Amino acid sequence: MAGATRERERDLELLIPVAGGGGGGGGIIADNGASNSKSSSTSSSPAAVISSSHHHSGREAFSKVIRSWASKKFMSGCVILLPIAITFYITWGFIHFVDGFFSPIYNHLGINIFGLGFVTSITFIFLVGVFMSSWLGASVLTLGEWFIKKMPLVSYIYAASKQISAAISPDQTSNAFKEVAIIRHPRVGEYAFGFITSSVVLQRSVGDEELSCVYVPTNHLYLGDIFLVNSDDIIRPNLSVREGIEIVISGGMSVPQILTTVNSRPIQATRIGNFPAVKV
Repeated sequence: MAGATRERERDLELLIPVAGGGGGGGGIIADNGASNSKSSSTSSSPAAVISSSHHHSGREAFSKVIRSWASKKFMSGCVILLPIAITFYITWGFIHFVDGFFSPIYNHLGINIFGLGFVTSITFIFLVGVFMSSWLGASVLTLGEWFIKKMPLVSYIYAASKQISAAISPDQTSNAFKEVAIIRHPRVGEYAFGFITSSVVLQRSVGDEELSCVYVPTNHLYLGDIFLVNSDDIIRPNLSVREGIEIVISGGMSVPQILTTVNSRPIQATRIGNFPAVKV
């Protein structure tokens, strides 16, 4: 009995490892299935990675194209609207500025009509122009300038402002810019825009030479250099003085694509040696 009992216990002990071994075998089979699935997933993962990378790069390229297109259209809108906005802003500010001269008077009288001060200011400026064109107005202006020139600081400001206003004056007085000129400056093959302000006669022992005083702006229109250039060496483009001023103020952006020249006025000259003597 004792021997039979030991044999049963021994069989049970043997069965347990066998079952565990069977479980282990199943585990091995499961492990083999997992390894096969892992190997299959590993073998299929490069294609998935390549397709996903292609999809990601395609989305990035599409987003870049959209951003570039949107930025270009936005900048085009800014380029179109910016000058219009600046024009309206400056015009509106100018209207408010001019309207402020007479609007307080109308406000004091109880008349609150926007633009009435602006119309009154424009009418006043026109009447001043008509009055100053007469002999009496010129006399009053001369007297006023005499008082202004006696003031130390104000006289310089007034003189500079008057020169600038005289340059664009429709009367084209002796102090105004005569015409637009192109001179060879500063080196051979380079040219500079300028304005003819006056003409002088250079008297030398070999004869007289007519020179034109050309003002070449270097800092917009207020500062520049003065050159005395032979009248025959000046290129006269077919541009008005106002067009020349616009070219200088705009930094050259308003220069026409094609410049034509006008015939210079004839100068009667006789030769004395190798130098021309101009009869004036």
